[in-house]
Amino acid sequence: MIQYEIKITGRVQGVGFRYFARLKASEIGINGWVKNSRDGGVLIVAQGNETDINTFIDYLQIGPTRARVNKISKYKIELLNDFDNFSVKY
Repeated sequence: MIQYEIKITGRVQGVGFRYFARLKASEIGINGWVKNSRDGGVLIVAQGNETDINTFIDYLQIGPTRARVNKISKYKIELLNDFDNFSVKY
């Protein structure tokens, strides 16, 4: 199991992006969380295997209908805690 911090920029706030991410993460089996960031983007911590995380990122690139994703950055981070679901943080 690996863990990534994923940063997404574009029109990703106010379009249901966090709930879209939670739905896709649950479908794929990714654990972690998603939240809006102060800079207008979305921040995700995702835990799973490499193949599933890459599939998740493919879905994030598309996003929900009203979203427009400009950039996705992923950074491998140390596995500090083991999540048992995928949640939306406020």
